[in-house]
Amino acid sequence: MVASLSLPQIMRVGRGAADELGDVLTGLGLSRPLLVTDGFLAGSGAAERLLAALKGAGLHPRLFSGTVPDPTTDSLAPGLTALRAHEADAVIGFGGGSPMDTAKALALLGVQGGHMHDYKAPRVNLGPALPVIAVPTTAGSGSEATQFTVITDSATDEKMLCLGPAFLPLAAVIDVELTMSMPPRLTADTGLDALTHAVEAYVSRKANPFSDSLALTAITTIGRHLHRAYADGADAPAREAMMLAATQAGIAFSNSSVALVHGMSRPIGAHFHVAHGLSNAMLFPAVTAFSVHAAPGRYADCARALGAAPPTDTDAVAAGKLVDALRCLCRDLEVPTPRAYGIDQDAWARLTPLMAEQALASGSPANNPVVPTTDQIQDLYTQIYG
Repeated sequence: MVASLSLPQIMRVGRGAADELGDVLTGLGLSRPLLVTDGFLAGSGAAERLLAALKGAGLHPRLFSGTVPDPTTDSLAPGLTALRAHEADAVIGFGGGSPMDTAKALALLGVQGGHMHDYKAPRVNLGPALPVIAVPTTAGSGSEATQFTVITDSATDEKMLCLGPAFLPLAAVIDVELTMSMPPRLTADTGLDALTHAVEAYVSRKANPFSDSLALTAITTIGRHLHRAYADGADAPAREAMMLAATQAGIAFSNSSVALVHGMSRPIGAHFHVAHGLSNAMLFPAVTAFSVHAAPGRYADCARALGAAPPTDTDAVAAGKLVDALRCLCRDLEVPTPRAYGIDQDAWARLTPLMAEQALASGSPANNPVVPTTDQIQDLYTQIYG
């Protein structure tokens, strides 16, 4: 099988990399970026510092801080207005997965027009689109290095996966200093998101040697550092390791694929407004237990990389230890069940058939070692409710 590989053309990685954002844009011949972020980063002064750096480099930026968690088609409208009014020649996604997803969507719609549902999977979007420069502030989504964006259709509550090179950032600026203020809950959710990316990239039916190497490295790094970053947000080496691992995991799944966890996670986020990393974590142990028998060697490799099994274990034993390790990790990081999170049981049961249909329609479950039926997905939703 020939693997088709895509990465950002430019990556600046390291402490203080954000200070070089202006140089990156200048080097690309860009001058009028729209800085897309959320209200928290705008209010904290972080966005203003980036704007000042861009202006200091002779650029003419404009701020759009109207990003919402789990962006919707409705939330894109004011961003498009700002993009066109500014006559932007680039879009900077500054924040977690939601600002970066928003930036990617605006970059495409600003050139091609239409509606996001026109661009959802299985369509592969080749462009054209405005250049996207991604500056992540969380160690989880990996969106700074992926050719995907996820936007919820405001009319139907469908969380749409949109894919293709048009969504791949032209440049990524990855600075661990931007993650140092993350609270424990966000550290846990984004770290588990990154681990899910790495494991699903490795067990995916579309895995390849390039994505494999990055996925296993990310799993090892997360296994060594996630507990530390969660326990002590000021642990700079742990933060730096998690930031790099999240990007590696993002590159891995962007060049293979995610699978059943993500397929089932998106509808939970769309219907119950659960943060993406947290909804992944709710599903991760149960979906892994459902899938391990179909690829024990692959899951065993993940267990060994995570530090959950020694090299002497058989693949079957090691794969089983991965499931146990994920359960323990979610317990240690206080991942709630949907019930404990406050989701109404009747609403969960009523929406389960629709969520199962939407999960399958996204295409991600087809990459899983076990391709599930609708009934099996419904059973998994019922199992994890708690």
